[in-house]
Amino acid sequence: MIPPMPHDLPEPRLKPNTEVVLQKRYLHKKADGSTETPRDLFWRVSSAIAAEEAKYERSPFTVDDLARRFYDLMTSWRFLPNSPTLMNAASELGQLSACFVLPVGDSIEEIFDAVKFAAMIHKSGGGTGFSFSRLRPKASRVGSTGGVASGPVSFLRIFNTATEQIKQGGTRRGANMGILRVDHPDIVEFIRAKEKEGEFNNFNLSVGLTEAFMQAVERDGNYDLTDPHTGQVTGSLRAREIFDLLVCRAWQTGDPGIVFLDRINRDNPTPAQGEIESTNPCGEQPLLPYESCNLGSINLAQMVKGQGKKEIDWDKLGQTVDTAVHFLDNVIDVNKYPIPEIDRVTKLTRKVGLGVMAFADLLMLLGVPYNSQEGVEIGQQIMEFIQRR
Repeated sequence: MIPPMPHDLPEPRLKPNTEVVLQKRYLHKKADGSTETPRDLFWRVSSAIAAEEAKYERSPFTVDDLARRFYDLMTSWRFLPNSPTLMNAASELGQLSACFVLPVGDSIEEIFDAVKFAAMIHKSGGGTGFSFSRLRPKASRVGSTGGVASGPVSFLRIFNTATEQIKQGGTRRGANMGILRVDHPDIVEFIRAKEKEGEFNNFNLSVGLTEAFMQAVERDGNYDLTDPHTGQVTGSLRAREIFDLLVCRAWQTGDPGIVFLDRINRDNPTPAQGEIESTNPCGEQPLLPYESCNLGSINLAQMVKGQGKKEIDWDKLGQTVDTAVHFLDNVIDVNKYPIPEIDRVTKLTRKVGLGVMAFADLLMLLGVPYNSQEGVEIGQQIMEFIQRR
C-alpha cells in the first residue's frame, strides 16, 4: 500500500529548465483535470517503489521511512532513475525499465513476435536491442516455402518502420540497437546500411566483433563467414578490409559501432542462463535475450565537501550508492513487464544499471583538468569505489 504524502515533505528546488522538462514529459494529469506538482511526482515515484518493501519481513526499513529516504535521494539531486520509472511509477501502465533485449529467431513467426514485443516495449517507454545474427543470409533457400531468404538487413527495415509508427511511451521516439556478428555472410551489407541518409533512423547499429576476427586483422589474414542456419562456412574475407570499411562508415555516418562479444561473455555473470548477444540501444548494458534492466545515475557534482579546497565526500557517495541500489532493486519487483518471459528472465538475474553523471562538473569543482592524468585516476577511483559497494 502506497503511504500518504507527509505534511512536512519539502518542495524540491528546481532550475527553470528542470521545470520545463518535468512539465513537458513527466508530470501526470490528475483525475480532476489538474496536473501534479514536482513534489507530487517525486512522492508518487518514491512511495510506489518503497511500497514493495512491505513484502520483505526482515527488512530494517518501514515503507514510510524508505519512501522518505527515496524522496530525499531524488530531490537532493544526488540520484535520478531512468525516464520510464519517473513516467510510469504508480500508473496503470507501470512499466519502469529503460532497457530490453529481444531475441530474433530464424523464422517468420519468431521475427514478427519480436516486432510485436518491441512495439509493446516502445509504447511503455523502453528501448530495445536485437541481434540479427541468427537470421540466414540473403538468397539462402527457405525449405518450408521453396523460396529464398531476404536476409537480416531487409528485416531490420521492418523493425525500423514499425518503430517509426510508435512514439516511445507517447513522449519520446522509439530507440533500437541492431547487432550483426562480423562472421555473418551479410556483414558488408550491414556495415553499409546507413550509407543513404535517413535510412534506419530509429536504430543504432553495431558489428559484433570476435577475437578470431581481431586476430585476423592483426596478422592481415582472412577470416571465415558462417551461415548461422547451417553452421557451414560459406566463404572468407580479408579482415583488414572489413575493419577499414567499418571504420570509414562509422566516420562518415556515425554507424556502425562495435561490440566485443567474446569479451562481454567472459564477464557474463550468469553464463548458465545463456549467451549475451546484444545490448540496449545506447550500448552500455549488455543483456541476455528477454532480459530487461532499469537504470539510474548518481550526480557526482553533489559528492563534494569543503569550503575552500574541495574534495570528494566518500561517505556521502557510499550512502548514495547503497540507497540507489536499494531503489533500483525494488523497481525490479514493482515493475509491470510487457510480457511474461521478460518478467521471468529479469527476476532470474535481477540486473540493475547504476551509472554516474556530471563527472566533468566534479572535476571542475575539484580544480582538476578534464584532460589530465589526475582526472583519469579520479574516474577510476570513483568507479572502483562504487563497484566495491
